[in-house]
Amino acid sequence: MATRIRLKRTGKRHQPHFRVVVVDQRKSRDGRSIEEIGYYNPGTDPATIDINEDRALHWLSVGAQPSETVRSLLKKAGIMKSFQEKQAAG
Repeated sequence: MATRIRLKRTGKRHQPHFRVVVVDQRKSRDGRSIEEIGYYNPGTDPATIDINEDRALHWLSVGAQPSETVRSLLKKAGIMKSFQEKQAAG
């Protein structure tokens, strides 16, 4: 099963909130997810990003591919840097 880390949209119309989820890549955008690892709220100033670093690193280490948007969120949170350092170290 190919897994992806991507966003799941929640919230009202014109007030989006997103959950960062791990999901089978064949599922629909708001379909059933394997695990929720954080959330993203672009409506606040600055945007709120809260991602569980331990779970994100676990899923990245077992081969889950982040979407482009989630990859940029992980970079802003500093998680991609620690993942790359772990890969280089061992």
